[in-house]
Amino acid sequence: MPREDNISQIDIVIANYESTPLAINCIGSICQQIETSHVAIWVIDNGSSDEPEQIKIRFPGIHLHLNKKNLGFAAAVNQGIVKGKAPYIVLINPDAVMNNGLFDQTIQYLDDNPAVGILGPRILESDGSVQASARSFPTPLTALFGRRSLLSRLFPKNRFTKANLLADAIADKNVPTAVDWVSGACMVVRRKAVEDVGLLDSDFFMYWEDADWCRRMWNRGWKVVYYPNCSVSHWTGESSRKNHLRTSLAFHQSVYRLYRKHYPQSAKFLWPVVAGALGFRFVMVTGVRFIQKFVDLF
Repeated sequence: MPREDNISQIDIVIANYESTPLAINCIGSICQQIETSHVAIWVIDNGSSDEPEQIKIRFPGIHLHLNKKNLGFAAAVNQGIVKGKAPYIVLINPDAVMNNGLFDQTIQYLDDNPAVGILGPRILESDGSVQASARSFPTPLTALFGRRSLLSRLFPKNRFTKANLLADAIADKNVPTAVDWVSGACMVVRRKAVEDVGLLDSDFFMYWEDADWCRRMWNRGWKVVYYPNCSVSHWTGESSRKNHLRTSLAFHQSVYRLYRKHYPQSAKFLWPVVAGALGFRFVMVTGVRFIQKFVDLF
């Protein structure tokens, strides 16, 4: 990956919200992997109260942009993307850590496969297990057999969950594989594909903007590939745990937006049904969370 000039080959974009210590840890792992003269790191902070200025103090060479309020994940990432000019863009969550070889391997793969617009590495949970970061596009069954659904937890090997969550099977084969979509927790993206398809849809405040982006990539002829040969470690949802009600509401709102955006207009009569089902699910999830917190007090 080294270049003879001093022009960045990769723009790394980190959208930070109330996760400054984790972001510092993330940037530290990045600096251990690359020659920083060939990489530009853009941290877009969404109005955090945990001293995000410390990021610039710790790493003077990065670019830190401070928003006055939380604009959402997609809007913050877009700010970072448009500030850079490198041919490749790496999106990574602040609660993730780079593991060895990610930059060299993924960029080489994209160089060798010009039809690939987005590459998603293997993502590991904090316990080392494989996170379900490669998936099929959602269907109504996803609500019952999604990554965190009760049925998937009780019966993880059922055929509906296996058809939706693809990472385990691909990771076992250790072969790069085209998939419907990969998680925005870490993506390596070709800038030419972004220029063709457009930025993330900032109407998604958080969640599902990655699935929307990947679908738009496929619609324009760009491939989305899960690349299990290298990995990042991800401490899932550290910032979202601080405001479960808001993040749960954003999750369900984004599901509804994704449905309305990508399902045929002929299915408009189902919109109220979908909205009602999602509203019921939100109430149930919030109620279970409340009961868990109440029980924990005793």
